Amino acid sequence: MSGFLGVNASLTGRKWVGPTAEDDRRAEALQQATQLHAAVARILASRGVPADGAEAFLAPALRDLLPDPLTLKDMGEAARIFLSAVVAKQRIAVFADYDVDGGASAALIQWWLRGVGQQATLYVPDRIDEGYGPNDAAMAALAADHDLIICVDCGTLSHGPIAAAKGAQVIVLDHHLGGETLPDAAAIVNPNRQDEDGALGHLCAAAVVFLMLVEANRQMRSDGAAGPDLMAMLDLVALATVADVAPLIGVNRALVRQGLVVMARRQRPGIVALADAARLDRAPSAYSLGYVLGPRINAGGRVGRADLGARLLSTADAHEARALADKLEELNADRRTVEADVQAAAMDQAEARGDDSALVWAAGDGWHPGVVGIVASRLRDRFHRPAVVIGFDGDDGKGSGRSVTGVDLGAAVQRLVAEGLLEKGGGHKMAAGLSVARGQLDKAMARLEALLAKQGAGVGGVADLRIDGLLMPGAATVELIETIEAAGPFGASAPAPRWAMPDMRINHARRVGENHLKLSVSDGIGPTLDTITFGAFDGPLGSALEAHSGQRFHLAGRLEVNHWQGRARVQMRLEDAAPAV
Repeated sequence: MSGFLGVNASLTGRKWVGPTAEDDRRAEALQQATQLHAAVARILASRGVPADGAEAFLAPALRDLLPDPLTLKDMGEAARIFLSAVVAKQRIAVFADYDVDGGASAALIQWWLRGVGQQATLYVPDRIDEGYGPNDAAMAALAADHDLIICVDCGTLSHGPIAAAKGAQVIVLDHHLGGETLPDAAAIVNPNRQDEDGALGHLCAAAVVFLMLVEANRQMRSDGAAGPDLMAMLDLVALATVADVAPLIGVNRALVRQGLVVMARRQRPGIVALADAARLDRAPSAYSLGYVLGPRINAGGRVGRADLGARLLSTADAHEARALADKLEELNADRRTVEADVQAAAMDQAEARGDDSALVWAAGDGWHPGVVGIVASRLRDRFHRPAVVIGFDGDDGKGSGRSVTGVDLGAAVQRLVAEGLLEKGGGHKMAAGLSVARGQLDKAMARLEALLAKQGAGVGGVADLRIDGLLMPGAATVELIETIEAAGPFGASAPAPRWAMPDMRINHARRVGENHLKLSVSDGIGPTLDTITFGAFDGPLGSALEAHSGQRFHLAGRLEVNHWQGRARVQMRLEDAAPAV
């Protein structure tokens, strides 16, 4: 069957696949039954939303979608222990991961405690010196000075460190894949424990923390007391959900949708300061959380002080927030420089190995462990296969991996740990971290490739590009985008619609920075449209379009509103192109 618009091999090597006749029928039937805009009806139809469920989908209510916290094992006990420590005014410490999810999780607890007049000690491990998750020395030191330690976004595999926390109770609130046995903690709440049914496995750690606080408030109400306002904390949950690339399905949609409403009120000093430092002149969108705010918060854990992000999200002081945001902005610029150097070297290695395997990987001496995860994402996007990037310090390698839909990287990494090929490792389906000795590198990567191949990684080459419909530049209006946004938020597992524009003329092509490409295009009849392709020159797309020589192209991408100097203009975030013949 020929590709959409006849595109069987685009500039990026992909076949374009458009709506089927059955897709069109479902969308038309949904539109007729609901009187929704055709574009919105098509999105809902593609998500499998029936006509009688359209209203609930377009206005997801947290009260209808929020699960009972007690459906998660150990949840009641975790909330009881937490409240007991609060009532007794015990010393509480929060041990958090150094990414956005960990920082937001810690901030949720800090803001809740502030609401009852208390506070907790924050501990975030240094990525380079301590690595991911609890370690024996830190947990022992915290236990010596605290009665309760709450591990957030980490701890599910930390048998030794939790055992080292002698004299203190330990609660784990996490979402990373659990092992066959659990550490000896007072409570471990994790939807991805082996003995959970996985129904809530899509939650990030901050959402798990939020559910624990919901249960804590419920237990307080049963004792005749009122807990802090949790709805006002949904901005933190939304930020973590999007930045941790959790799928925007089920309750996650409602959490992000409501969290964006809370964020627009500009009441969280840290988020306000960060948005201002990033020059966001509009209320943040889901895209802003994942690609503007999230990377800046992560910059502290990657190339600076690991606790900066958590401190920014936790502070109630506007002056401190501005200082922290400015520092993170500076570190994010440093991160980009470090990342570019590692990415160039990793791409060279990956291309030299070829593209016929189930795994793409690269390793190098001195590669900063704070950027290997981002570079792994770049390799995954470039080669459309699971990717692992490892930086070595002497014989010790620390790496990160990113997967593709349908391939469970976290489980494969845990298998290698059990087989002794990796020193440490864990994660979830789409992302994982690992530690490997230099002498085991080739053997470990070969074994990982074999495990991923059994799951289907690399089969069929480059994935097809799904097109939702045709659109001409004259129909690409701000009003259309605002209408489509009603079906959002868009993100992981809930992508914004991708449109194809046929037979387009490139009026002007201009590089932006070293790696991005801006185009001005038109169909020769209607208005011009601007496009932007980030990382265009990482692959063949940038060079081919820049040197177009008057040739016309079919273009594919997603629409967005670009706000600049008080004006709102539509632009396409261009993802692919093919010569129009």
